[in-house]
Parts: sequence; C-alpha cells; structure tokens
Amino acid sequence: MHDEAFQLAAQWYDGQNAVRHEGEAVWDGGDSLRLAAPTSRMEVPLSDLAWGEERGGQKVYKRTSEPDFRLILPAELPAGLAARMPAKATYGAWVDNLGLGKATAIFAAVSVAAVALFMTAPDWLGPRVPVSWERKLGDAMIGDFGGRLCSTPAGDAAMAKLLDSVDPAKEQVRAGVANIGMVNAVAVPGGRVLLFDGLVQQAETPEELAGVLGHEVGHVRERHVMTALLRQFGLSILLSGANSGVGDTIFGLASMGYSRDAEREADEYSRARMAESDISPLGAAEFFERLGGDEEDSEGSNITGWIASHPGPGERARAYRAAAKGKSFKPVLTDKEFQAIKSMCREDPDVEEFEFF
Repeated sequence: MHDEAFQLAAQWYDGQNAVRHEGEAVWDGGDSLRLAAPTSRMEVPLSDLAWGEERGGQKVYKRTSEPDFRLILPAELPAGLAARMPAKATYGAWVDNLGLGKATAIFAAVSVAAVALFMTAPDWLGPRVPVSWERKLGDAMIGDFGGRLCSTPAGDAAMAKLLDSVDPAKEQVRAGVANIGMVNAVAVPGGRVLLFDGLVQQAETPEELAGVLGHEVGHVRERHVMTALLRQFGLSILLSGANSGVGDTIFGLASMGYSRDAEREADEYSRARMAESDISPLGAAEFFERLGGDEEDSEGSNITGWIASHPGPGERARAYRAAAKGKSFKPVLTDKEFQAIKSMCREDPDVEEFEFF
C-alpha cells in the first residue's frame, strides 16, 4: 500500500436493491475505493463517483454508471482522499470563484447582448430566410384571401402592363387587386404584391398606381418583407406560418411597418424604375399630397391607410417632384386600361366581398 492508504467506516447502497451495507471503505492511494462489508464487496473507480449532498455530518456520493448507488462517508476525509474525491457542487459556485462584482458585470453583459440580439434579429435574419420558405409563407397568406382576388381579362392585362413598367426583371413579382375597401397596398412574402381596391378607387391616374406598385415591388426586391414580418410577429411567423383567419392576415399585413430606411429604399427603387420607363413621378407625388396633405410626419395627424403606414408624405412628395424636373414622360396606360383596373372588382362575377366585422 501507499503511505496514504487507510480505511474508514462507510455505508452504501449498491444500486441493485434497497439494502444498506455497512462496512469499510479501503483506499490504497490508487484510482478506486474498495468497499467491504459482510453482505457486500465491491470496487468503485473514483472517476465514476459524483458529488451528491452533505447531510447529518456525512458526505453522500453518487455513481455515474449506477444511478441508484449511494456511498456515505464521514464529513472529514483524509487529505489525500479528499483531494481525489468529487468536489462539492453548490449553486452559484462560479459566482463565489469570480466574486460578486465580476459575476454581476458578466450577467449584465450577457443580458445586454441577449436584448440586442432579440431587437436586431429581424434586421439580420429577415434577408437570410430562404426564398423557398418565404414563398410557402406567402402562398399560405394569399390562400387566406380566398376568393377576394379580383380578375377580369382586361384588368389582368392592364395590371401586367403596369407591372412591366416598374418591375423589368426576368422573373417578375406577382401583382393583383384584392376586393378590400381599405386604402392600402401590401407586399406579401415570396414576391407577391396586392393593391387593395380602396386604394385603386382613390387613384386618379395610372401614374399614381405605378408609384404605389413600384414602391411595393421595391420592398420585395430589397427583401424588406420578411424583416418587417419578423418585427411585427416575431419568430412565430416562421414557426406557425400565416394566421388562420383572413381578417387577421389582412390586418396584420396592412399594419406591417417598415423602417424609414426601408421606405426610402423602396421609394428610390420606384423612382428609378419609373425613370427607366419614362413614367411621370408626379402622379405619386400628387397621390401622397392628396391622401396625406403636406404633413411632414403622419404622427398626430388624421392620415389613414397606405399613407399612414409610411413616413413623411410631404418629404416623399417633394422627392418624387424633384425626380420629374427637366424630363418628359409618356402615359403608362391608356384611359381604357386604367378603367379596366378600377373596375376589376366590380366586374368580376366570382369575387367575394370582404367584411371587416
């Protein structure tokens, strides 16, 4: 035996039954304890022991490989064995090791990082959502609209022509008119844009519709949609998909808010496409001014609908007017084509009415 070898009184449950064995624990300075009693003999590797608890002046150890095993030893162990036995694990031990001040600072830093991650998650996660996921989510949302999407041959053709002017990409977004009286337009995940009939009826020229449509297409092309949805609904939008009720889906999309930077990017996209197609941006400026007045900010005003969900109609109108200076333009649609869009919902015999309540 080694010089530090010794034996001491011990009690144990071998984990096979409820019998308590009383005898001796013998240690020769090696890697295991030998437990000897009239009713049981066994050898237990020290590496297999784990701290249990301290009770009644005794220490209780568990065994990793045998969940029901318990070894009960005196509270005071010889120094050599005490150094080899599992240390007492107490809640907050890391706090004791670090000190309260350092532990508090670490906890505060972790909390700040967690809050920052939660607050910024939509901005970095939104653009990284796979397009396939986004399209499935968008299809589910469009499905919630049921038969409320308007369609007539002439109206569909006019919408396609209008879309060509603001989305020249080979794979275009899909655009349509929904039979909803709200003055609004939404971009849906997966590359879909819907103009609500309430907004279509408010438009006085096809150039006004082109400005709105181009803006919503800009949100799609800049991948703002998932960012806004995550900000509005949280990760639940990815986990559970669209809401089950058409009312929830419509109002959720209509109230969806983009950041001011995103709104400006979408406006810039719209103006750039209109410039490429020789479409007058004055229509969009007049639309903003008519629905939003000359308000610098919608906060505190009576603005409602599509203008209410976007910042600074006065500032935006001026930007569109500035884009028209020194240029000439051509009509984006004929009057007949414009009227075909405005009459789509009225003339579609199969379209369903949307009831707010």
